[in-house]
Amino acid sequence: MSKSEKHTILNQNEYLSTLNPPQREAVLHGNGPLMIIAGAGSGKTRVLTYRIAHLIGNGVDPFRILSLTFTNKASGEMRQRIEGAVGTEARNIWMGTFHSVFAKILRIEARYLGYTSDFSIYDTDDSKSLLRSIIKEYNLDDKVYKANVVFNRISGAKNRLISADDYINNAVIQADDDAAKMKEIGRLYKTYATRCFQANAMDFDDLLFNTNVLFRDFPDVLYKYQHKFQHVMVDEFQDTNVSQYLITRKLSAVHRNICVVGDDAQSIYAFRGANIENILNFEKDFPDVQTIKLEQNYRSTSTIVDAANSVIARNKAQLEKKTFTENEEGSLIDVIKANSDNEEGRLVATAIFEEKMQKALRNENFAILYRTNAQSRSFEEALRKLGIKYRIVGGQSFYQRKEIKDLLAYLRYTVNQRDEEAFKRIINLPKRGIGDTTVAKISVTASENNMPIWDVVANIGKYASGRTISPIEQFATLIKSFKIQVEEGKDAYEIAAHIAKASGILRELYEDKTVEGLSRYENVQELLNGIKEFVDSEETEDKSLSAFLQSVSLLTNADEPDENEDHDRVTMMTIHSAKGLEFRNVFIVGLEEDLFPSQMMLESRQDLEEERRLFYVAITRAEKKLTFSYAESRYQWGRIKLCEPSRFLLEVDQRFLNVSKMVQTATERNSGLPPITNFARNLRKPAAPVATSPSPAHLPSVDFVPSDTFDLAEGDKVEHLKFGFGQVTRMDVNGTDRKATVKFDLVGEKTLLLSFAKLRILK
Repeated sequence: MSKSEKHTILNQNEYLSTLNPPQREAVLHGNGPLMIIAGAGSGKTRVLTYRIAHLIGNGVDPFRILSLTFTNKASGEMRQRIEGAVGTEARNIWMGTFHSVFAKILRIEARYLGYTSDFSIYDTDDSKSLLRSIIKEYNLDDKVYKANVVFNRISGAKNRLISADDYINNAVIQADDDAAKMKEIGRLYKTYATRCFQANAMDFDDLLFNTNVLFRDFPDVLYKYQHKFQHVMVDEFQDTNVSQYLITRKLSAVHRNICVVGDDAQSIYAFRGANIENILNFEKDFPDVQTIKLEQNYRSTSTIVDAANSVIARNKAQLEKKTFTENEEGSLIDVIKANSDNEEGRLVATAIFEEKMQKALRNENFAILYRTNAQSRSFEEALRKLGIKYRIVGGQSFYQRKEIKDLLAYLRYTVNQRDEEAFKRIINLPKRGIGDTTVAKISVTASENNMPIWDVVANIGKYASGRTISPIEQFATLIKSFKIQVEEGKDAYEIAAHIAKASGILRELYEDKTVEGLSRYENVQELLNGIKEFVDSEETEDKSLSAFLQSVSLLTNADEPDENEDHDRVTMMTIHSAKGLEFRNVFIVGLEEDLFPSQMMLESRQDLEEERRLFYVAITRAEKKLTFSYAESRYQWGRIKLCEPSRFLLEVDQRFLNVSKMVQTATERNSGLPPITNFARNLRKPAAPVATSPSPAHLPSVDFVPSDTFDLAEGDKVEHLKFGFGQVTRMDVNGTDRKATVKFDLVGEKTLLLSFAKLRILK
């Protein structure tokens, strides 16, 4: 036995000794399907990391391990941990997000689908821009065929693996589009798909859709990857959609060594297509699966863990488990009641200030979690008044800023001259005197001659005359010079730095001496710094411009660079954004009916249970201290709305709540009564049992998309996502409040606030 082998085994013994029995069992599991149900704070990342390290340490070739995550950040951290255990062999694992791994496979096998390996990846803005162009070309009303609505319909179809031809030939879908007065959706989908293909481009949905097509239509390719990957591992399995699950199931069909890690209690992304049935029914798909439950929470106090358990126990659709902790009991959960949303902001900010002073904590130890981004205003104002620094997660993406997208479009077009959206973005940037009319003529000429736009641009003298020829020729010469640098094998940074200067982008930004102009210039410099870091990284094997563009096109919000040099800030974010994070002190704010749970999530048991899972996720972000808050009134649509406490507050076991700090209203203070409220009294009563008889179910029409209800009138026929089909019997308009009374076939008469209701008009 060599010294290196002894060292590896020693490392294995060291990390195995740090695991509890279920964790160790999961790490040591050999072949066959494995499902790890990992409760909040139970160390699932450690288990998945050590399991991969253990496989490598016991002879499994890292090239034959596929590990799928949902963020590049998660896969990067996991790879670093594995490398610490087994060395640089960890770099050979196929590890990354679903989209990045599938994009890698698609680039390798692109020829089977008629693409080149340098295909562009369109983001949402690119897709909507292309759709707007197609809608305009077809002379369709862009108020009816809104790019956003059309994009969502096409995206929904792709996520259900419905191709453009299938969409057009599906009678049910066509009848639905016809009823919605959008019967051209199928033609738009078909043209959009064709134009993307002609541009050698895929959108994000295509990365999943085309991988399914690749494996379906080319058995030899599927066979290759089935035998390549001896072990397939999926993190956050509860967040997978139908398409993702089908691919992973196919890839693991030969060796059957599929390991999924997740927590059904943290499935909160149904609105993105996540299907909780994937994890709930995994044991049915793999009857020989070994299921291991990680139930010990290492993150939170026992008070927080038990409070979370008391809430999630009310859900019916879940896998049985009982999370526990050996941590200290900790303090009770404070409940803050405020008269208004502004007072809620002040009381929460004050509580943070006092806790900081009393326990010598830092701003970064605190997080404020809310249901919607719109709630941040009152907390921002209150924190600023107390001089407490904060950061809001979920602002504009660095890579969505105009100046960044402009330079990236130049880089994309240098690599792929068939990229129509990149061409439209840069042809007159900086301004060259090439207007929209000229660009439209170039597009028509390319279409009439059945050739890429670049072939027209590169030979513009053959197809046009006049003063526009010169600037177009200059543009073509510029792109050709950039292509030469790629062909010479220069790395991504050398090419990008040259393009930033030669294109004129840097000079134009530098000459803008406004504060905004300086900021844009600094942003471009930061992008170049990022490209330099990409090239200099030891982990970057392919330093080409094409490789960089692939990596940056697949970044998620969680992978965005943190622009705050000062990290000591209170974090403010939606609960959806907080998943996977943890903070010493957490404030869950806005706990009111119709806000949390959201009014939009009260129409079925499935929706309400997802909302309850969201509350569970929020609770389990806290390590030491948890606070709930709610307001008795808040401004909504310019008017004061009276609020009642969220049902979720009543569902938390009262033993874990401290209501003594609840602020009294003026009436309560003047009454001379002790500080107890109706809410506190309700806490002493058993919570109302959850109804068990579901209302009549309605199956929404395929690709249901809500209509603009501004012109809704009596007599209009509508479809509601949950209530089904009905007819408007009355309209009430009072300022910004617009209500419709609808008689539904399934559930009878309902009065709906149109600013919230999801209605599809069928007239």
